Amino acid sequence: MISKQKALPVTASKRPGERRLLPFLCIALILCLVSATGVVAAGPRVLTLDDALAIADGRNREILKAKEFYNVVEGRYVEERSAALPQLTLNGQLSRQDDQSQKAYGGFFPTQQDIRGAEVDLSQALFTWGKVGAAIRAAEKGFQTADERLRTARQETRRDVSVAYYNILLARERHAIASQDLAQKVRHQDEAQRKHAAGVATDYDVLAAGVALDNAMPDVIRAGNDIRSTLDRLRYLLALDEEIDVQGTLETPLTSSPSYEQAVAVARERRPELQELRRRLEIAGELVKIANADDKPRLDLKGGYGWRQLEAGDARGDGQFWSVGLHLSFPFFDGLKTRGKVVQAESERRSLQIDEAKLLDSFSLEIRNAVNAVREAEEIVKALSGTVVQAERLLVMAEKGYELGVKIRLEVDDAEFNLRQARGNLARARRDYLVARVNLERVMGVLGEEGRSN
Repeated sequence: MISKQKALPVTASKRPGERRLLPFLCIALILCLVSATGVVAAGPRVLTLDDALAIADGRNREILKAKEFYNVVEGRYVEERSAALPQLTLNGQLSRQDDQSQKAYGGFFPTQQDIRGAEVDLSQALFTWGKVGAAIRAAEKGFQTADERLRTARQETRRDVSVAYYNILLARERHAIASQDLAQKVRHQDEAQRKHAAGVATDYDVLAAGVALDNAMPDVIRAGNDIRSTLDRLRYLLALDEEIDVQGTLETPLTSSPSYEQAVAVARERRPELQELRRRLEIAGELVKIANADDKPRLDLKGGYGWRQLEAGDARGDGQFWSVGLHLSFPFFDGLKTRGKVVQAESERRSLQIDEAKLLDSFSLEIRNAVNAVREAEEIVKALSGTVVQAERLLVMAEKGYELGVKIRLEVDDAEFNLRQARGNLARARRDYLVARVNLERVMGVLGEEGRSN
């Protein structure tokens, strides 16, 4: 009875399996092409991680924006420095005045006057109670602020580009694992059909192999789409319009990481956000001096030189003229306006001091989490390094036992699942380790710079 049951639908069950297999193999071939090139079209630009970082430094939008901020600061410095330099102004005059009230003097004074002239005026600040000097020093500090902001943009971009690059490599690993699983399901279906034809397998075995093959296909499709999505993410960060691809591996040697205390010490000295905040504090101190000088004495040198022509009735005269003098101004009471400006400037400085304390406090938690993430990923990589080899051996043993009839199909499925899970977990752990290292260097403020941690 058993042998007849196995031999009944040999032809009917074999043909549907063969019809299902052909489209899956075609789709798998297309997805392999997609994973290998990023798109079906030929000729993508292949990048290493160093290539991607170099391109990002010259094209990333955030870095370009930070560079433009440097130009703004430079313009502000030129503006503030101008207060310490002579101010020259060219003035011209052409006017006619008619005053009929001059007739009251019996025609002694002409009622109409014509004035023509041109002159160059000079104004030079001599003493401003430190206001000009403080403004120039504040503008100079602005250059350092711009430098730190550019460092911040570059480090954040390097982190984002590195993470995107490692995500692509992880997506490729997952696609390879899914493709291998699909190929294995194809082999199982072929084996089930051969056994069915030989009369040693049932319809259930053939149908189970076909269902397993169908269920493996979505993982391949999703993995291929992940590759495209991660490539698009990297291309966005690089501001590139052309198609790109990457080359590299997630395998990396495990290196020692700094302790929490070492990382905090480095971050306090190198973190660009903290350095920028400290420069802003120095600028705020200069702004207090500027505001405090508004109601203090000021001494300026003023002068002028030019030519003037005057016509009044029948009288006419023209010639050169000049003037020079010292001008003292002392707004000793301005309705407490200066006092209000000083209060605002001092409050802004204290607010920045509070921000500095908050930033230092946040470093503690941020760095501790980064250090713990590196150690966790490192331990997982070490734990999983030998698991894949063992899972591969188990699968080979299970498949051989199934062929010899000493293992059941469920044991083979379990071995396949364990191998797929081990490979995926190891790839994920390696990616997490690389990302954790990059993030640790970022929170320490040394990513992509000399003197970074080992």
